[in-house]
Amino acid sequence: MQYRDFGRLDFRPSALGFGAMRLPVLRGDDGKPDFSRIDYPAATAMLHRAVDEGVNYVDTAYVYHERTCESWLGEALKGGYREKVKLATKMPVWLVERPGDFDRILAEQLEQLGQDAVDFYLLHSLDEAHWRAVLEQGQLAAAEKALADGRIAHLGFSFHGHYELFEEILAATDLWEFCQIQYNYMDEDYQAGRKGLELAAGKGLGVIVMEPVRGGALAGTLPPRVQAVWDEAPSKRSPADWALQWVWSHPEVSFLLSGMSTMEQVEENLRSADASRPGLLTAEELALVARVRDLYRELSPIPCTACRYCMPCPQGVAIPEILALYNDAQMYGDPARQRVFYTWLDEGERADSCTACGECEAKCPQGIAVSAWMEKAQAFLGAGD
Repeated sequence: MQYRDFGRLDFRPSALGFGAMRLPVLRGDDGKPDFSRIDYPAATAMLHRAVDEGVNYVDTAYVYHERTCESWLGEALKGGYREKVKLATKMPVWLVERPGDFDRILAEQLEQLGQDAVDFYLLHSLDEAHWRAVLEQGQLAAAEKALADGRIAHLGFSFHGHYELFEEILAATDLWEFCQIQYNYMDEDYQAGRKGLELAAGKGLGVIVMEPVRGGALAGTLPPRVQAVWDEAPSKRSPADWALQWVWSHPEVSFLLSGMSTMEQVEENLRSADASRPGLLTAEELALVARVRDLYRELSPIPCTACRYCMPCPQGVAIPEILALYNDAQMYGDPARQRVFYTWLDEGERADSCTACGECEAKCPQGIAVSAWMEKAQAFLGAGD
């Protein structure tokens, strides 16, 4: 296992962290996966295998697996495994609505995990709305109190907003010691992106990467033209390994999290982590990855560059986010996943709030017929509402 620096902290994390968001689950009476029923033996065997091979960071959250994941992890870390890892979980900031909620939820998390304290604690999924909740409900002060009394050892945040918000959050407090961002070869300029990665690392924060394979989209059944490029590469890697090595090649990345669902994925990712190094990919290999990125983008029907000139929308519609979800569903052939993400938008931010006022279209440098695409997006992404 390779180990890397983690900002200013005196901790050397494994290149691969164990993300407990996509664990194997049991099926319900209807034969469909029941994501609230973790397959304890299978999931625990996967975790133990990873830790036995040197993985030393495990990440969960209050809401994972419909609020059952922390309890599973508390059980899975018994028998000496807790002592081998750093444990991370997250505060669902959107559930903090009144004084005392932060402490109440944290106490519930510690009870579920069977711990008196957690090593790394994140304010979960910060975007503009969630950051407002943090500020309005005094959650930074509550976190500082938890740091002072030892319930949490290190504070950070996970991020799903735009770059300017990332800058604002980093500057808001000196409590941050690490952050977690979405980063992969398709998302180099998305959300925090490369600029955010370099900014946070330059401030001495540890930077954890999530979604390095974009939820599996970069490793599943690939478009034939994309597969043909990988097939011609001199270095024979799986699509997943290409995606992981691209992330690990960045020296600013502390480590990446992989949400693994099978023992086969654990084994493959362990092999990839063993081979990883900052700067591993050559210029020729990076050019190959760029060709794959360009091919995926050719499959994107809407030429949105996420410049955000269209924002703010007078009706509150999350235009860039909706266009990105629609494009992703077309590029990766995974509409079910994008439809779930669509439901995470506030109702007023969804495409059916568009009044076709045309203000965004007048500002769009790409000349996108936003109103027409909002209608298509609602029909496609809102299917099943």
